[in-house]
Amino acid sequence: MILVTGTTGQLGSAILDALTTRGAAPLASNRSGQGGAQRIDFDDPDTVSFVGVDTLVLVSAGEAEDDVVIARHETAIAAAERDGVQHVVYTSLTSAGDHLAFALAHRWTERRLQHSSLSWTVLRNGLYAELFGSLLARSGDSLGSAFGDGALAAVARADLAEAAAAVAMAPSDHVGHNYDLVGEPITAAQVADHLAVPLRTLSLAEQRMALAEAPLKPFQPAMLMSIFTGVRHGFLDGTSDDLRALLGREPADTVAVAAAALPPR
Repeated sequence: MILVTGTTGQLGSAILDALTTRGAAPLASNRSGQGGAQRIDFDDPDTVSFVGVDTLVLVSAGEAEDDVVIARHETAIAAAERDGVQHVVYTSLTSAGDHLAFALAHRWTERRLQHSSLSWTVLRNGLYAELFGSLLARSGDSLGSAFGDGALAAVARADLAEAAAAVAMAPSDHVGHNYDLVGEPITAAQVADHLAVPLRTLSLAEQRMALAEAPLKPFQPAMLMSIFTGVRHGFLDGTSDDLRALLGREPADTVAVAAAALPPR
């Protein structure tokens, strides 16, 4: 039996759909039990049970400070060890993202799995093309970007979900693998060209001021700024064939995906 965590989130729900499309009958879990899913709240260890689960797809429980995320992942992995889970598929962060402000919890979780009694596969997911598009500033018929001339090896969320489903359905083929799931690098200029609109370059200071006015959680501005400067200065444009190999096809056109995710005018 395959169980997917975090199925109220976009990646978790997409993995659930991808597994179902492939003919699996996965179990869904989320912290509220929404949609008839099993209620598993990593902040409430009494709700965490993986009895009967063979393969656990552990979708990163982010959106919090590092200590909170790490505590959640510890609860999940300890329960998987206790309840006899055979294999864990963890959705981590691209190898190139070590300098990003949210990398630490991912790397801690990878290390915890490596020292666990579990069989595991780590999916080092690249940043979403959808996120790249959403971080462009739209003003009338032009785009603003703090990414400079830098490129991001962006990935469509649906492709990452399909890759996770492929691994979860044949875990014995992927034991102990760290897959770097990144796409072809794209730039803000390519997105602007796709839309046939002009592009304005924003400084990092201008971007930080814009984030200060946005309705964000306290830890989010630092996370987002680390993405802007990482892309701008060429730290997130590395490529890998791992995604193509797991999909068995070419990944989606991430320029188009990013363009479709732009904020409204």
